[in-house]
Amino acid sequence: MPRNDGVSFTSSSFKIPSSDHSISQTLASHLSRARHSAFQLIHSLRNRSNFNRNPPTASTHSAFGIHWLFRSSPLLCCASLSLTTNSDNLSKSSLLCSASLSLSQASSSDSAQSGSEVPQKGQSTTAGRYDEERVLISEVLIRNKDGEELERKDLEMEALTALKASRANSALTVREVQEDVHRIIDSGYFSSCMPVAVDTRDGIRLVFQVEPNQEFHGLVCEGANVLPSKFLEDAFRDAHGKVVNLKRLDEVINSINGWYMERGLFGLVSGVDIFSGGIIKLQVAEAEVNNISIRFLDRKTGEPTKGKTKPETILRQLTTKKGQVYSMLQGKRDVDTVSTMGLMADVSIIPQPAGDAGKVDLIMNVVERPSGGFSAGGGISSGITSGPLSGLIGSFAYSHRNLFGRNQKLNISLERGQIDSIFRINYTDPWIEGDDKRTSRTIIVQNSRTPGTLVHGNQHDNTSVSIGRVTAGIEFSRPLRPKWSGTAGIIFQHAGARDEKGNPIIKDFYGSPLTASGKPYDDMLVAKFESVYTGSGDQGSSMFAFNMEQGLPIMPEWLFFNRVNARARKGVEIGPTRLLLSLSGGHVVGNFSPHEAFAIGGTNSVRGYEEGAVGSGRSYVVGSSEVSFPMLGPVEGVIFADYGHDLWSGPNVPGDPAGARYKPGSGYGYGFGIRVDSPLGPLRLEYAFNDRHAKRFHFGVGHRN
Repeated sequence: MPRNDGVSFTSSSFKIPSSDHSISQTLASHLSRARHSAFQLIHSLRNRSNFNRNPPTASTHSAFGIHWLFRSSPLLCCASLSLTTNSDNLSKSSLLCSASLSLSQASSSDSAQSGSEVPQKGQSTTAGRYDEERVLISEVLIRNKDGEELERKDLEMEALTALKASRANSALTVREVQEDVHRIIDSGYFSSCMPVAVDTRDGIRLVFQVEPNQEFHGLVCEGANVLPSKFLEDAFRDAHGKVVNLKRLDEVINSINGWYMERGLFGLVSGVDIFSGGIIKLQVAEAEVNNISIRFLDRKTGEPTKGKTKPETILRQLTTKKGQVYSMLQGKRDVDTVSTMGLMADVSIIPQPAGDAGKVDLIMNVVERPSGGFSAGGGISSGITSGPLSGLIGSFAYSHRNLFGRNQKLNISLERGQIDSIFRINYTDPWIEGDDKRTSRTIIVQNSRTPGTLVHGNQHDNTSVSIGRVTAGIEFSRPLRPKWSGTAGIIFQHAGARDEKGNPIIKDFYGSPLTASGKPYDDMLVAKFESVYTGSGDQGSSMFAFNMEQGLPIMPEWLFFNRVNARARKGVEIGPTRLLLSLSGGHVVGNFSPHEAFAIGGTNSVRGYEEGAVGSGRSYVVGSSEVSFPMLGPVEGVIFADYGHDLWSGPNVPGDPAGARYKPGSGYGYGFGIRVDSPLGPLRLEYAFNDRHAKRFHFGVGHRN
């Protein structure tokens, strides 16, 4: 997040106590003084009552009596209390509360004497009686601290509106007066409030002497390196020239703290000051990352141990860097990123206070998985069109996911079926050392034999054709921008057709050529580029992929062609159901092997047809729509419809293998099925009908391509 360098924001002081215990002691002290003041107020009011029952002579009443009253009774009742809160509860705190009562007399000596008195335990019963004793109030006024009328009548109305119990011709208790003092302060417009009782000929006049806050004229904000300046400008835009409302200021502070919280940032307003001239200063505390370290834990004991992975291999995956304000959301993403490396069984981040004030040290605890081993499994080949077991394949593999402690991966695998066989060596460096663009490198060597029935179908004499390929290449991939990735590479391929006995053949039963060069094998050097957009990454989210392959005729006999292919997918939630729309299409120009034509039909294309039974051409388009809905637990139902067309390009494939086999070139299918979540991915069982009134079961593992 960019820093606000050179930006100055121009907030009554907040002191953050070290513990809640100090708050309790402060509050207890204020309340103790408030109760003692309440005793004195009741005493003064009782003295007034006694004086009225035994008045002096008429000749001295107006001059001496009133003078005597002011000397002998405490007339001023002052109430003010500021509560401080610790930083943990700052977002929920009120800026200022008024709570305590302290009485002062006209005589300084009497005031000093009364201020030194401390209520004793024996006074608790008396305190309760004084709290409930009522005194008749004849008039209630709002004045400034000097006893004069307020210059601003709107502030006087705010104070009067805040009063609840204090009304003219009402009998009040000390507690009710105290609560009204709280209400005036809680309105947010006043920094202090003192209730003053004045005896007049008409009765006791209750005057609330208030001190309004200053008018707001500027803001200074320190320590806010990631908080946007516009956020503060918007928060204080309408406050300029108006009296500072502490309640509103508290809301602004809460909104600032909320801004940090929503983004998972370690930051809050730690202090507020209001200076003369109406300048508010906000002090923001942001916890910067001081250091990041990796701690390996034993899988069994949980104790620190020595890891196999180099710490720098993990640290370079983190987006959190030293000097940044620590973000819990960013930390969670870093945990997810390290988890997706596939090396760790458990990952967590623990922030700890650093030696420097306002900074944190991050410790990432990781538990490593075993780095490699042998595995075996099985699957189904989508290229097999007949026989219940002919599509089954078995696999055996050795993999090492952390070569040299740098997260480099080596995979050697063998897959074998009745027709299929694939031997593959795959080496991947997911992040090339020294590259700051997160570029990965993959080296592939592969020898495969796959069914040729996708394009050429089964032979009329019930024999089959298989395609043998020897491939070697290197690919580089990197993120291009958020949700976009790109892949570029170069691949050499040596491919040809074989019969059931493994002998090379150049034509099928119908006389259609099986290679472009007329030789048993075609050689090609292919430059590849692919760009992929993924939404949230879920199967039902939006996706777009574009792929282009260019044959490079470096040698005269090498094939020269250009092949493009695009796929798009969009998912829409409709109540409990989900609609998934997908569209794919492609085109190839130039001299290419016939078995590389686009095949239409099958489990991942148009359901209701066998694999490649709709057509095969230089161009194609396939659209699909699915509606899935939950049924029971991990089982969901699906209704689907597919359509495919070769765009009349079948005859343009060398030898027209689709025409020789009377493939229609277009077709649609529809049906229903169920899907079950499993550790291998979704298990798909579907029953489809096509436009030629044929029915067919389709079974697959994983999501449709």
